[in-house]
This record gives sequence, C-alpha cells and structure tokens, in this order.
Amino acid sequence: MSEAKNTDPLKELDLDLEFLPAWAQKPNDAKPYANYAGEEKPRSRGRGDWGDRPPRRRDDNRGRDFKGRDAKDGGGRDRNRDGDRKDDRRPKFQKRDGKRPFDKRKDFRRSEVPQRPPLELDVAIQPEKHGVESLARQIKHTGRAYPLFDIARLILAKPERYLVILKTKKKEDGSVAQPLFFCQVDETVWLSQDQAVDHVLSRHFDTFYKTDKIEIEPPKGTYTFVAQCGMSDQILGPPNYHGYQDKLRALHADRFPRLPFDVFKSRVKIIHDEEVVKQWLDDQSWKTEYIAINLPEEARLESREAVREHFREHHLSNLISGVSDVALKASVFNKKTPPRMQNLVRYAIDDQRRFPLKIVNMLSQEFSSHGLQFFKRKKSVTHVSVSRPHHLNLDHTPVSDSIRNIVTFVVDNQNCTRRMILDKFVPEPDKPESAEVPAEGDAPKPDTPLSPERTAILSDLHWLVHQGHVVEYANGQMEIAPKPQPQPQKKKKPRPDKKTKAE
Repeated sequence: MSEAKNTDPLKELDLDLEFLPAWAQKPNDAKPYANYAGEEKPRSRGRGDWGDRPPRRRDDNRGRDFKGRDAKDGGGRDRNRDGDRKDDRRPKFQKRDGKRPFDKRKDFRRSEVPQRPPLELDVAIQPEKHGVESLARQIKHTGRAYPLFDIARLILAKPERYLVILKTKKKEDGSVAQPLFFCQVDETVWLSQDQAVDHVLSRHFDTFYKTDKIEIEPPKGTYTFVAQCGMSDQILGPPNYHGYQDKLRALHADRFPRLPFDVFKSRVKIIHDEEVVKQWLDDQSWKTEYIAINLPEEARLESREAVREHFREHHLSNLISGVSDVALKASVFNKKTPPRMQNLVRYAIDDQRRFPLKIVNMLSQEFSSHGLQFFKRKKSVTHVSVSRPHHLNLDHTPVSDSIRNIVTFVVDNQNCTRRMILDKFVPEPDKPESAEVPAEGDAPKPDTPLSPERTAILSDLHWLVHQGHVVEYANGQMEIAPKPQPQPQKKKKPRPDKKTKAE
C-alpha cells in the first residue's frame, strides 16, 4: 500500500481541552470588541427620525391592508355562509384515510439520504495511527472516561487527523472495474493513465522540459483579417492559412472536448483589425521548441504532442504506476484530484460524520491493543477509559480512612469534581493580597509545590480512578461505580414423569 509520510497530527489534539464547554475554551484575556470604533454617524433623537431612515408615515390606514381593504375582514375577500373564505387555498390538516393530504407533496417529506456517486471504488476513512497512540497515552495519563463516538467526531473535524484509503473492485470475470494510478511526483491519485500524464505535464512541465524560442521567417503574403475563437478569444490565424484547420481541431480537443465540433466552429469570428493581424504575424515569426532535460541525451521536440510521446517513452514507467489500493491524507480534496473521486470521498466522509460507526470500530481495535477498556454509561453511551467500573464494597473491603472518606464524599455529592474533593479535605490557605497581584514588570512567580497532604489525597484518588472504583468523566464530574445487579435465575421447567411420557 502506498502511503504518505508518517506524521503525528493528532498529538496536538488535547482531549481535556476539547471536552470543555465552549465558553471555557476561549482564553480569559479575549476581548472581542477591542478594535470596535463605534458608529461614525450619530443618531438624532428627534421624533420619527432615526439617522438616514425616512420618518414613519402616520395616517388613518392602520387597520387596512395596502389596497385599502379592511384587514379585519380578511382583506375584503368573499366569504360563504359559514364564514369561511371561498378562495382559501391553504391545506387543511385533517386526516383522510389515516393520511394527511400534504403527505403526498415532496416539500413535506423528510430529506432523503444522498446517493453514492457511481464510481466503482471502495473508500475507507482511517484515523492516523500515530495520532491514535498519542490519544491512548492521554487517556492513560488522565484516567478519565471519554465518549468514544465524540472522539471519532473530533478526528473527523479536521482533515489532518485521518487518512483516505481507496481500493479497486473486481468484476465477475476478475478484471478491475475502475483502475487507479498513483503519481509519485506529488503523491496524487488518478482514474486513468492519460489523466496522470496531463497532470504532470501541466503542473510539473519545467521539471522535465524547457522551452526555447527560435526566430524564423514570418508568413509570406498579405493578410487583412484573422479568425478568433469566440469562447477563449485565442487567435487562430487566417482561415486560408495552411495550419488553420489543425490549430482549430487542437484547440477544440484541448479546451472544449464536450462541445460538438460544428457548434464550436460556428462560434469562430473574423477580426478585421490591423493590430490583431500584426500580433498574429509577430507570433508566427517565432518557433517554440521543447528541450528534454535530466536525460543523458538532449532531445529537441517541435510540438506538444511530441513532448507527450517522449514523456511516455522515458518517464511514464518510473513516475506513474497502477495500484490496487492507496492511502492518502485527506488533502486529496484539491483541484488536482478528479471531480468524481472528490465526490466519492466527500460522500464517505459525510456519511461517517452522520454516524461514525466505522471510525469507532477502528478506534476500538487500536485502543484495545493499548490496554484500554470500554463500558457503557447507563447502557447508552460507550466510553473508553483505563479500566471498567468496579464497585468497591466498603463493608467487605479493608481500605484506609482517606479512601473511605473520598468514596463517601463522592456518593453524597452529585457531580463531584477533583477541586471539590481537595477543597473539602485539604483546603488551601488564604493568600495575602500582595501575593495575588504581581507588580508591573516583574516575572510571574512559579507555582508553589503541592503540600504532602494534597499529594496524598491525589494519590488515593488516582488509585480509585485507575482501579475503576471512581469513574471520572471527560467533563471532570465523578461518580461511584454502581453495584452489580444480581442476574435473575432461570426457572427450571419441571421434568415430565415417566407415565406422562408413556401416555
């Protein structure tokens, strides 16, 4: 499998910061209105005058519509004996045969799931391997439990965090349905060999060839008009010139191949301008030749078609190769990639963003290989952590008084956090006002080390979290591992007697 260079884009992903609320993720010194200068035009407080807005018209037509009819009477529309409007075309929301009449309209239906683009390729989205290892180290270090599906959505949030894997399919006869071609020059993928060759010659032409202009004799004869393409404004030359038809067909094949040739030819216009004719004569006084470089023998080529054939003969086998599968970064969404492939990959990514089940399965395998455990909170949300919840029975398990106090405090306080536990058992001493605000120009003082008492509390809490007795979630809230519910015993069916079997 061809793969891009290994990087660690997920190392910059901090789970603790990502799972904070939105208001807490902004810096404290953020000033969104620091550069706001205010309005230049002051508003006058006069009655009915608000800046440039015209004054409000005050007349006695408040209860009438724009045609002067009474608004209370439905705009003057005719009504039947029951008081209903005759021309009321609004749908009536009454059920008929168990269905509403507006159910048949497409506007009221749910939006259908977009269809997969018709391209015979398999697409898979894979998290970056080295980044997943970094996430596993973060989960082990913090000991917190993170929602697995939310981690998958964080990975899909940025293209640098995952890879796109393309694989070919085979038909019933064993042939490849849609081939893939990998270009080693810039690590791009193409659907045909011609697309890859065109891409290299358009984007990296100077790497393999250079141009050389040679002065030649201008065309002989008198020319008073030239033909010009009506779509690209390219000068084609006089229609009676010997190279006109070849140039016309080459422009059609290069720029407008989907347009019929007769339609393209009908849009060619004749220009009777001396400056345009002179410009064409000047262009014809020079001949462009292409010189092949980076080869032992220097070759001069007269046309682009000759350059194309030369590239196929000397560079194609070394730079472009057919592959069965390829893994690339999500930066394939650029102008270099064929549009059909872009649509297919975009469809696969949007499908995973709606429900990232495949990403979750890959993350589960990677996290399991690093020794992480999985559990469901309230039988609904799957979490990943260093250990599964394991209930601690204080009546049958001998523990220290500090651990017993921490467990009791977490049980008694809903949505308990580390800060609450430290403030309860080892509160910080009050700091003097002079120590809180440093003087201007002074360097900030380093944080004071933790006291032995706070270190002991944190050590006990670390043991409880990593053993699964206390579950600390991504938002910092803690709860005690619940008691295991006894499994209901299956009732044994009474065995039939021998006499009953005989009967």
